[in-house]
Amino acid sequence: MAHVEIINDTTLRLTLGLDDAISMIQIAQREQAAYAQEIITLYEKMPVFEFTHFCFYAYDSARLFERVLEMDPKTYLSFSLDAPDTFFYALYGGMGALYESSIKLVQQESAAATVSTETDVNANV
Repeated sequence: MAHVEIINDTTLRLTLGLDDAISMIQIAQREQAAYAQEIITLYEKMPVFEFTHFCFYAYDSARLFERVLEMDPKTYLSFSLDAPDTFFYALYGGMGALYESSIKLVQQESAAATVSTETDVNANV
């Protein structure tokens, strides 16, 4: 379980483990439509950071991370993250398992938005 240690008014130390990666994957799977874009981003961008150096805030992909923490570390000026390599690799593998279906969900959402926009435009003609 995620451990959040408040060092002082401006600094946090976050400790995550394999169980936290599993929790993030389970949340993403249960609520895949809500997290589809984040799943895609995590899967595509984690290799750029050699997996274990991934920054959740680099690509606006921190909602799952914040959910497992049950708090928003952005309210502090700085934080450090201590997590074993297994956390990052398991998270990457879980996002990989959800990747293709997340792409389809995003494409469907985009197509539905396009149809909705076209309908709205035609209604005003």
